[in-house]
Amino acid sequence: MTSSGIADPAALGLAGFAMTTFLLSLANANILHESGEVLGLAVFYGGIAQLVAGLWEFAKGNTFGATAFCSYGAFWLSFWYLLTKTPSGIGGNAVAAYLFAWAIFTAYMSIAALKTNNVILSVFFFLTLTFIGLGIGALGTGHVSWTKAGGWLGLVTAVLAWCGSFATVTNATHKRTLVPIGPRS
Repeated sequence: MTSSGIADPAALGLAGFAMTTFLLSLANANILHESGEVLGLAVFYGGIAQLVAGLWEFAKGNTFGATAFCSYGAFWLSFWYLLTKTPSGIGGNAVAAYLFAWAIFTAYMSIAALKTNNVILSVFFFLTLTFIGLGIGALGTGHVSWTKAGGWLGLVTAVLAWCGSFATVTNATHKRTLVPIGPRS
């Protein structure tokens, strides 16, 4: 537990983000040939669990964590909505604009992440590249090679997020640093 008496919600937020990103990235990289299974995760683990983690970060007074987890929780919920509730005729350029907007947000969060730790900074760096690759892949009629590259970058992002979650859970459980994450501040 932290000095506020609240367990570190980053472990939950990073795990929800990692698993959802991993499954979607398998589809984007064309390793998994259907992406329907990610929709439930997008709502519950990527969306709701990250929103909850973000609210706990607000309670801890962590502006970075609160903004990141609430925002990416909302990303996954909006992604689910985009895939399931919008007209099927939504154009690639609209999806590209959506992804580029998230790339902009992620890029400025990467700058803020310079004061966190090496794992979080790496997650944000690779996530920025992921959104850019997927955004280019969605332009016009689609560019499959860019979508695949975005999928592979997303897999790297997911593994890094799992590393951050693993370190947070392991270090808190053992009440000492067993898995270093390289503080940057």
